Amino acid sequence: MEDDELTRLVDKLSLAQKVEMLTGATTWRTAAQPAAGLREMVMSDGPTGVRGESWDERRTSALLPSATALAAMWDEGLTEQLGALLAREARGKGVHVVLGPTLNLHRSPLAGRHFECFSEDPELTGRTGAALIRGIQSGGVAATAKHYVANDSETDRLTVDVRVPERALHEVYLAPFEAAVEAGVWAVMSGYNGVGGATMTESPLLADPLKERWGFDGVVVSDWAAVRSTVPSARAAQDLAMPGPESPWGEALLRAVRAGEVSEQAIDDKVRRLLRLAERVGALGDPPPARPGTQGPRRTRALLRRAVAASTVLLTNHDVLPWSADTVRTVAVIGTHAARPRLQGGGSAGVFPRHSVTPLDGIRAALRGTAEVTYSPGPALVEQPWPLDADRCADPRSGEPGLLLRVLDRAGQELYAEHRLSGRMLEPALVPGAHTVELSAVLRPAVGGEWTFGVGGFGDLELVVDGRRLVAGEYPRTTDDPAVVHVGPPCRHGRIHLRPGRAVEVVARRSLAPDTGRATLLTAAPPPPDPATALARAVEAARAADVAVVVVGTTEGSESEGHDRVTLALPGDQDELVAAVAVAQPRTVAVVNSGGPVELPWRDDVGALLLTWFPGQEAGAGLADVLFGRAEPGGRLPTTWAARLADAPVTRTRPDDGVLAYAEGLDIGHRAWLRSGREPAYWFGHGLGYTTWSHDAIEAPARCGPDGFTVRVAVRNTGSRTGRDVVQVYLSRPDSVVDHPELRFAGYAAVTAPPGARTDVEVHVPARALRHWSPDARDWRTEPGTYRVHAGRSAGEPTLTTEVEVMPSR
Repeated sequence: MEDDELTRLVDKLSLAQKVEMLTGATTWRTAAQPAAGLREMVMSDGPTGVRGESWDERRTSALLPSATALAAMWDEGLTEQLGALLAREARGKGVHVVLGPTLNLHRSPLAGRHFECFSEDPELTGRTGAALIRGIQSGGVAATAKHYVANDSETDRLTVDVRVPERALHEVYLAPFEAAVEAGVWAVMSGYNGVGGATMTESPLLADPLKERWGFDGVVVSDWAAVRSTVPSARAAQDLAMPGPESPWGEALLRAVRAGEVSEQAIDDKVRRLLRLAERVGALGDPPPARPGTQGPRRTRALLRRAVAASTVLLTNHDVLPWSADTVRTVAVIGTHAARPRLQGGGSAGVFPRHSVTPLDGIRAALRGTAEVTYSPGPALVEQPWPLDADRCADPRSGEPGLLLRVLDRAGQELYAEHRLSGRMLEPALVPGAHTVELSAVLRPAVGGEWTFGVGGFGDLELVVDGRRLVAGEYPRTTDDPAVVHVGPPCRHGRIHLRPGRAVEVVARRSLAPDTGRATLLTAAPPPPDPATALARAVEAARAADVAVVVVGTTEGSESEGHDRVTLALPGDQDELVAAVAVAQPRTVAVVNSGGPVELPWRDDVGALLLTWFPGQEAGAGLADVLFGRAEPGGRLPTTWAARLADAPVTRTRPDDGVLAYAEGLDIGHRAWLRSGREPAYWFGHGLGYTTWSHDAIEAPARCGPDGFTVRVAVRNTGSRTGRDVVQVYLSRPDSVVDHPELRFAGYAAVTAPPGARTDVEVHVPARALRHWSPDARDWRTEPGTYRVHAGRSAGEPTLTTEVEVMPSR
């Protein structure tokens, strides 16, 4: 739709109608405006799955691997396919706008939301994000680039003021968002944080560079409740305040416009952008023809299974992998994460997967009828108990697997009841007169001993097990963070001794006090086994088997939205478990199930080491494909891994007096490691396959202009299997008058070739890899002179070098 047509629609609306459009109608819907032919637009969290408008375990979604896993694929074509899957999921749920991808960077390995961000590098993040955006929007669904900008950690995330040098702001943190705009993204989300003293919903950066320099013509939507003023945010290039219907805009904004504090021209521009977005997603004018809905479940599962293998990084391999199903007769599968893996990160982006394949499931399926698989969990992970689910309890009213949800009035009378499947109830039904949410279940303990139960939420809390009150008291809300209030409220715990096999009733209640949300949790955990005994059993299982696989990882308590980490150590006794198993079984494969870096003190002692990230619903199926060589582990690290937290050059996430200084400037990730002269455990770009490669020659033009150039690298498959190699190109600028990183990642290309084949790989180095931001000129500049071009398999292994003379522009 042309701008003049949009303007004619704007002119049909009164000022009150226009202002009404600028605040959400509900938590997830924008306001309709029939006078302009505008219908509601539905938004949904969606970086790894499209949840829809409600948190309901009965409404499931296809669950993709985490963003770190998508970046680890180094495969834009596959990323686009996954984006198209998100679009199909969105259309099937009536969703117009997917709130993703997240384009913030891995500045610190301690960042709690690391898993939801692609990488440490602006170029790789920009390319991966652009591919996902193209895939989503190819289905007529809007993608949302978030969180604009420098929203790279969780500590004090609602109020932190980031101070970042101007060059780093443009060259590092804004760069992925510029790539998203170049890819045609239809929405951008402004973050909670501030930059340079201005909170993002009031920031001049929304106008320049986003809308002015880059020409972004879409909608700037706030993070939920990030608009915290009326006039300053409305004067800024913020377009839409979410959620609604309450916000600092609404009637207050209408009065401000009438008083001349905000121009009606600014309001018209915001409305025009909303109408343009609605036209793009089919919510303006006549409804568009129906598009195909979700694809068949078999094709969806196959795509997600392929993505697991493509994103799995083989960090080390001492001729242990791949296994042969013909020679392996017994496999010991070890670790709590093998039977209960983390498929996704914690926080607001969570979905309920349609099903899940655990590593234990995948290995058993791969060896069914041919080999014996034993399982030993090892020592228990000591953290908060898990929410009760349908596998562990029954509805006390119907006897069906699951729980009973009741909503009660102030007198304790039932107003509403329904059967549910999970003790994680984030959005229980709101009915007139609702005062208390109650969750109840019958639990028949499989093991006896001291059980731990929990009730989560705010307000008056009560937890009763077998007639005994374990928790009772008032627990007021202590945070404004919506991820805590509405998604992950704290639990209060109590313990009680239970006899095995004897059924007990468990009842959790919370009051619905104003401004405390309604999320309610009911959790339970059996007594943990004796750690020494559990470790001994795991070691014996490994020793008795032909091969062992031990799966370890982070927990929601150690890695999640809402808080940053304080350590990179694996929780509990997992390090001791891997070390002991590796001694007992030399052919041990360690599998790391985390969203971001962790310390691996035993990494040189295991036979092979795989990193699966948070792999989504097909976790075990894709892992089995890798273990048995049906698929090559295709991943390369999108971020540098430290051997120890103390070695990492950039770690700070905690502000001082509300200010977080990005004192490292341009040098984060591998740039910081190279500048410091320190050696990490594994470099950005590292990853092995099931064959070997040689990089034999590099060619580049002797001279080029500032618009970029193409590098040609000759590679050869020197192994015995067909495989995939990722050729990476980095730049350095010796003798420059401008401060540059030691190496700057400039591009990559992948090649697949059979054994013995030699091929040339072309990697394009774009103009943006040659330029730098000039604070004096407030513009981009390209410095003429000699640039060294390095090609290799990681930032720490640039095996080939040549030089290019970049000539001044004419």
